[in-house]
Amino acid sequence: MHETTVSPKYQIVIPKPVRELVPVRAGQKVHVFARGGTIVIVPDQPLESLRGFAGNLAPDDLRDEKDRL
Repeated sequence: MHETTVSPKYQIVIPKPVRELVPVRAGQKVHVFARGGTIVIVPDQPLESLRGFAGNLAPDDLRDEKDRL
């Protein structure tokens, strides 16, 4: 766990070890939301970066139309 301080302008610095694990760059947009008393910061990623994430998914595994809401 790494520690950072909130500035008077409510700004924080993402510690270097965290930046090395989660590739973020200066000027990149992030999504910030609260979950159960915790602040979560998620880097915005272009849709192209998601291409192929479901590569092992076969069309047979999809639900039938009747199962959809």
